[in-house]
Amino acid sequence: MQHKVEIYTTPLCKFCLATKELFKENNIEYIEHDVATDMERREEMLQKSGQGGVPVIFIDDKMVIGFNEPKLRELLGLA
Repeated sequence: MQHKVEIYTTPLCKFCLATKELFKENNIEYIEHDVATDMERREEMLQKSGQGGVPVIFIDDKMVIGFNEPKLRELLGLA
């Protein structure tokens, strides 16, 4: 099953990099929004999550704040 995955990131965030590496290792396609340069997406992230920190990840309609690998694996159906 293909999931709709979006991640709000900043370039120097180590947890963002770890999340994207997990996606890469498992061939998960995702849409990335750099909230360091895109203020419209930053505001969108704040409205959706109430969070100023990154990463903020949406898998289908579920939100994950931060690099929570067990939760990400669960939502993506990864072993």
